[in-house]
Order: sequence, then C-alpha cells, then structure tokens
Amino acid sequence: MAFSIGIEALVQSVILEDTLYKDEGLCVLGIFGKSAMQMGVLKESLINTLADKHIFSLFGGVEENNSENGSLIQAVYSQENRVLYLVLTSVYDNRQLLRACETLSMELGHSDAQDLWKGMDKQHCLHLLYLFSLCHVLILVQPNCAFDVTYDRLFRALDALRQKVLPLIRAAVKDTQVSKEWKLNCRPCPPRLLFVFQINGALKVPTGTDSAGTSDKPKKHSPRRRLQHALEDQIYRIFRKSRVLTNQSSNCLFSVPANQAFVYVVPGPAEDPLGALLGHLRSSCALREQDSNSSLTGPRRYQQIRRLARLPHTNVDYSGVSGQLVDCSLKDFLWQHIDLVLTKKGFDDSVGRNPQPSHFELPTYAKWVQVACKLHQVLIHNTEEDSAEFALKVQSQLKVLEGFLDADAKFSENRCQKALPLAHSAYQSNLPHNYTTTVHKNQLAQALRVYSQHARGVAFQRYALQLHEDCYKFWSNGHQLCEERSLTDQHCVHKFHLLPQPGEKPDMDHNPPVLHHNSRGRSTNACNCGRKQAPREDPFDIQSANYDFFLMVEDKCCAKLERVDFPVFEPSTQDPAPAPASACVEAPCPGSDGSAPPSQGEKLKDPQPATAASGSAAHSHTPVDCTGLSLALSLGQSTDSMGPYGEADGSDVSAKRPSLVDRQPSTVEYLPGMLHTGCPKGLLPKFSSWSLVKLGPAKSYNCHTGLEQPGFLPGSSFLLPWDLVIRSRSSEEDTGLAEPLDGGGSSWPAPNKSLVGKRGCTGGLGRGRRRDDVARAFVGFEYEDSRGRRFLSSGPDKIVKVLGPGGAKEPASRVLNTDMPLYVPSPAQGRGLKPHYAQLMRLYILVPDAPLEITLNPQVQPGALPCPVFHPERTELVLPADGLWVLRFPYSYQTERGPCYPPKENQPLSAYKVLRGILRAATVSPPPPQLLNC
Repeated sequence: MAFSIGIEALVQSVILEDTLYKDEGLCVLGIFGKSAMQMGVLKESLINTLADKHIFSLFGGVEENNSENGSLIQAVYSQENRVLYLVLTSVYDNRQLLRACETLSMELGHSDAQDLWKGMDKQHCLHLLYLFSLCHVLILVQPNCAFDVTYDRLFRALDALRQKVLPLIRAAVKDTQVSKEWKLNCRPCPPRLLFVFQINGALKVPTGTDSAGTSDKPKKHSPRRRLQHALEDQIYRIFRKSRVLTNQSSNCLFSVPANQAFVYVVPGPAEDPLGALLGHLRSSCALREQDSNSSLTGPRRYQQIRRLARLPHTNVDYSGVSGQLVDCSLKDFLWQHIDLVLTKKGFDDSVGRNPQPSHFELPTYAKWVQVACKLHQVLIHNTEEDSAEFALKVQSQLKVLEGFLDADAKFSENRCQKALPLAHSAYQSNLPHNYTTTVHKNQLAQALRVYSQHARGVAFQRYALQLHEDCYKFWSNGHQLCEERSLTDQHCVHKFHLLPQPGEKPDMDHNPPVLHHNSRGRSTNACNCGRKQAPREDPFDIQSANYDFFLMVEDKCCAKLERVDFPVFEPSTQDPAPAPASACVEAPCPGSDGSAPPSQGEKLKDPQPATAASGSAAHSHTPVDCTGLSLALSLGQSTDSMGPYGEADGSDVSAKRPSLVDRQPSTVEYLPGMLHTGCPKGLLPKFSSWSLVKLGPAKSYNCHTGLEQPGFLPGSSFLLPWDLVIRSRSSEEDTGLAEPLDGGGSSWPAPNKSLVGKRGCTGGLGRGRRRDDVARAFVGFEYEDSRGRRFLSSGPDKIVKVLGPGGAKEPASRVLNTDMPLYVPSPAQGRGLKPHYAQLMRLYILVPDAPLEITLNPQVQPGALPCPVFHPERTELVLPADGLWVLRFPYSYQTERGPCYPPKENQPLSAYKVLRGILRAATVSPPPPQLLNC
C-alpha cells in the first residue's frame, strides 16, 4: 500500500495480504507531535524516509476530513518491511490549528471557544490513548530542538485516563484472538517512546575532511550528538521526577531504552536542496544496481530485499578522522528499535535491582486489525450498538483529564471558588431576617460586584450562576418576606406565607405558615357619617379598605341613618366570575387634552339653560327616597354623565339614551375593581366603595359651633356658606330660571329691590317668599390624615379657621369652581422626615328647605394620566331638600389592573384631584295649585 488511508477505513476494510507475509508478525509504529508551517513537514517526511516511497507530498500534509473532533489518524502499511505506520494529526499541527481558529472565530464567545477547545483537547487525548494501546514504538516529533514540558502533564493525564478505562478496554477485547497478557494489559507491550527533534542549521556536522591538525584534542562526539545526549538526560530526569517513568516499565504508560539512544536531532535543511536531492537519487540508484546483480528468487530474494531495505541510505563510516564518531542517519536510529520488535526480542526497559520482564507480543495483521477495530469503536467512534455502552462509559471518564489538560480552567476554578465565600459574605451583610425581592436584588448586585473583583477566567460565568442560585436558596429558605403590598404601598411584614381559606384558621406551624397580611401600619378613621372614629389595620384588599371597616363601625354609629344605596352586583349563579381585565379599556380622563373641564359657573352661563332647569325640575318629581330610582335610569344617567357633566338637556338625554342591552347589568360577571370611566357597560362591583347618608335635617347644623364631631382641628369644622338665588316663577320671567344660583356676579338682586327675610344660618328663610329670595346652603370638604386629625378646606391650599362667632366667612364658590386636591399635606406633621398627607374623605352638603334641586356628581382622578376617573355606581344624584348629607369618598382606589397608590414624596399632589362640578343647583318649580271641589 503506497498510499495513506484513514484508520477508520483501515479497520473496516479487508486488505488481501501476500501469502509470503500473512503469517509473519507486524510492527506498529505511531507518530504524533507538533509540526510547523513549512515545506517538508517533519512528521510526514519521516514516513517517506522510512518507507523509501513518496507517500506524502512535501507541500502538504495529511488531508483534513470532515470529522467533527478535528483529529485524524492516517495509516501507511509497508508489507515488505512488515511495518504499519500510524500518523496522528490534530490541532497541534499548525495547518489544523488555523482551520480550528477559523471555526472559533465564528461568533463564539470566550466561554464557548474555551469549551470547544477543551473538546478538541479531549479528543486528541483519546486518539493518543488509542495509539498507546496498539503501537510497539511511538515517535514524538518536535519542530525545534527544545523539549516541550507540557508533554509531561499530557502523559500524566493519559496515564490516569488509561487506568480509569482499563476495565472497559478489557471487556471490549476479551473476545479477540490475542494472548492473555494482551487482554490483561490491553496492549501488545509497553510501547517504547522515541523523540525526534529538528534543528534549523544552527549546528552543522563536520564532514570529516577538515584539517586534522586544527585541534590538538578533538572531541569524540559531534555537537549534534552532544545535543541528543543532553536532551536524553533532560527528558529522563523530567519523567522520573513526575513519576511518568518508574523502574517497572509494565506499570508505565511508555518506556524509554536504558542502553540505547531514544532522542534524534534531524539536521536542518541543506543549503543546496538540489544537491541533496541528487545525493539521495545517487544512493537509491546504487542500491538498485546492487539489487540487479542478484539473481535470487523466491523467499531468499524476499529476505535479501528486507535486509537491504533496512540498510542506511548512504555508506557511513563510523570510524571517522581523529577518532570522532560520525552521526548515524534517521533510518538507522529508528530501525535499531524496529528490529527488536520484528525479531521478537521485545523491550527490556525495566531498571532497578529486581527488574521484571515485560510482556511482548508480535501479532499478525489480521489479529491486530481485530483489536484495532474494537478499540476504535470504544475510544474514537462508535459504529455498533454493542459498543455504545462502553463508549458512553469512556466519555464519562474524561473528567479526569480536566485537571491535567486545562491549567487555565483549573486556575479559574480555584480562583472562583475562593471568591464565592467573599461574595456570600457581601450578600449576607446587614441583612434583616426577612426581606423583599428588592433587597435581595440589591444585595445580589453587591455580591456580584465583590465576586467580579476576585474571580477570573473561563469559570467566571458558571460560578456567577452558582452565586445566583446560592443567594436565592438562602433567601427562599425562611428569609423571604411576603411580597404583597398594601393599598397604601407598604409591604407585609410576615415571611412568605399563604392566605387562609374561608373558614380556615391561621396556622404558624404550617410550612409555609397560613396568615393574614399585616404591614403593622395602623391608622384612625371616622365612620361614614364622621361622628365616630376607630382604629383600623392597613388594608390589603379593596373590600376591607372601602367596605368592611365602615360596615363594622356603622353598626355602632350610623346604622339607623337615612342613606342612599348604590346598585351592586346581584348574582344569578352560584359561582359568578370576575370580568377579564382585557375587557376594560382605559378611557381618557376628562380634560386629558390638557384643558380643565368647564366650571359650574361656565355651565350655568350656557345660552340654553332653561331646558336644563326644566330637565332638573323633571327629575325632582321622582320620589324623595333615591333608592327608589330604577337601575336602568341610574345607569342611563351614569352613561350620559361621562360627557360634560353640567349638561342635562332633555333632548340630549333622549338622544343619547343607551339601548336596553347596555342598560341591563350583568348577573354572571362582576367588576373586580371599582367603577370608573374605563369600565365596560353593564358591569357592577360586588360592593360599593362610596357612601351617602343623611345626618339629619338642615337645622341640625349650627353655623356658630360647626360640626360637633371628634378629631377636628380647632376652628376647622365649619361649613362654607353657599348662597343660592331663588326666583319666583312668573309669566314674564320664564327665561330667568336658568341664571346662576351659586352667588356669582349675576346672582345679586336688581337695583331698588330688597330681599325678603334675613339670612338664616340653617337655611330656614320660611316658606312665604317673594321674588328674588336667597337661600343659603352649606358645603364642606373634609380631609383626614392617618392619625385621625380632620379639618375642612376653604380652597385647594387653605384650611378653614374660625376663631370667633359667626361661622365661616369664605364663600363655597371657590371650592366648587376648582379642582380640589385629593391629598394635601397634613397640618400636624410628625418628627420624621417622611411627610404625612391628609386625604379627602367626606363631602358635607346642607340642603336648605327651599325650592332648590342640588345634584351631586362626584368625579375623582387619583393619579396622573392615564389614570381613569372614578365615580359612584349612580351619578347625577338629586339630594332632597331640608337635609344634612354626607358623601364618604373611598379610602383607596383600584382598577382591574391594580391599586392606585397614594402619592410619594417626589410626586406632585396636583395630579390627584376631585374634578370640579361636583355640585349643581337649580330652581324647582312649585307644583300647580289644586282646586278643591266644593
């Protein structure tokens, strides 16, 4: 076979041997090492020299196949010499290295490139183990004249790997036709390792024709031979120190001869390459002439050919001038070791006092191929199902190579392992026993900063992920705080727990514990009517915030008061479902274009007020009890009130009245949050977050004493007067009914007309009035902070303060014609740096006993846009005359997507507001007189 073939093709193909060579033994010679980018690569030129054939080109080495592992073993079989050459090429050859670098540069990160390179390194070790298990002689080729000490680490890794996979190899070759010693040791003999170095003309061998008298004491050995001896001593000391070589060669990965040279230095290329080629040609021709003179045939001719082929290329005289030994050729150096194999003498490389002979076997080609095929399936490439299990076990043992091969990865592992405790300490420093996700992320970021200061190398990312997992396990193992936040934006102080099911009691011993949420925040709030205060826990759901607490206090105070019940969801099934959040489309808030909604005075100055007044009068004929209003009518009013909320034109109402499907509420799905402008039509909540109760008649309020309720700051419990002009209806003044009644500039009486009666504090002007009478209503916006301190406001940034008798002097027109803030700074700030806010909780409306109709339409925007506008389940409520009404606002606001939290320190309070136009007044026409039948 005068050409090279891949090892996989060799073990799978059938080569027909000549009958002359069939029963003779076979010497297997393996070649591995490194090669440089130069013409005439040393590894391939060795085969050309030993086989005396041009097998490998001088301009290129072994052709690269499409194998994924990047390593390749090429085989050259010389039947005449009974030698099988195996040449291993890998990424340690520069041509293969360049191709591997091109693969590594294809958008791979540093960590991925490191993993790919480690994979190539492991595959190279498996191929080397394959050679060390099949070869008699191995040649390590180095393209320079210095020994690479990294081979010491590589050989120790191979030795450790061989000891791990030795039972697997024994099981694989137990059925082959080889000796018991081969099956036990899994190799024909301890292979002998030879070293071939190359020197680039730095040392030159003298020709022997130099002048003999130039030196008195000529040296016995040439410089090249002295270099070979020095390299032998250096290599032997290194391997003995690292325990790669021991006294017993059978226990070692390889052996080196004790009394023979095992290092050869190839001289550099000649200065005249053409002359060197001609010299090789002449020597070959002289050999062929000697062969032509011989007339032997048959086996004797075969023996002569083998003897002549092993002779050196040139006639070398080993007794040179002046006693200096002449250097032998590379073929002579190698054949003295190959002859020991072919003559079945074997290698006796054990040293010491009691050297033990090592086993040796010279197999035939058929037996060797049988073993090589089994090992190839186990170590390199699995092609049969029977060997799949062995191959997987071999791959699992490759971890033993990591500590030997990749020193950078080992250093990185040690460095990262030392950095982990420092990072853990940084994470656990100044930590409370239970903490939230935000604290966990902040501490983890600090731990990663400390880790990145100390960790280095390819293991950085892997140990960073381990740091993530360790910190998360520490946090979740009894240190995780409940992540639920209250409606006031305070988190629960309990550790991670479960909520008790209906009828279930809290259980601290359960894992995780079963508890109710608690933020340890407590506040003081008044009831619906404001006459009784009680402490309350920080709420975590909208029902406990706006319904349950007030229902509990209501039983002790205002349960018997007259009230207006808002419509709520009435289920028709046993398991009603909440409406999906996707069904609620956020509607733009009023004034979302940047302009404020029109004020009450501007609406009353509309050029078509008579129709609005008549429409209001039409509503006044409804029963006094607002609970008697039909649900369809209330929903219709709620739908119409989403426009400019001063328009009550009867024609517009009839034109905008929704269809029957839109006006009927759903009895299957309920609204999970509160009612606002973005909610779909026909959905109602399960409870109302608003309350409207009647404290008593109009005379129950005294303007000299104010509201006699607990918690008010001194002088801040006085309602603001709201003067309304009442005109007697006559035929000539039909058009005057729609003039503003809120005490504006046009509400004063005409000149030379006097008002009848005095301004009573309770609004009681008497029923006998003449034209242009004035009735007085009272309005009060009450704010309440978390400590129970309450006060009424006379403007967006002003508190009512009455120090003397007579009640409040500021008119209510200012608070009615502007957007009132939902939150204001509390006048009683604590000692802490965090500001306290007071929230608008109640609106007091005193309706006098007069022919007036006051319409209530609250609209609250608890946040900046696109926050929706909240309103009760019934809008455009007409308050009956002669009563002191209290509208209680919700404690918290929540949509289907989550709560609207109170403002923080850096948020402007102007975005949280109650829209103007909350009250509207109109004159009511007296009923027509009834004639009595006599």
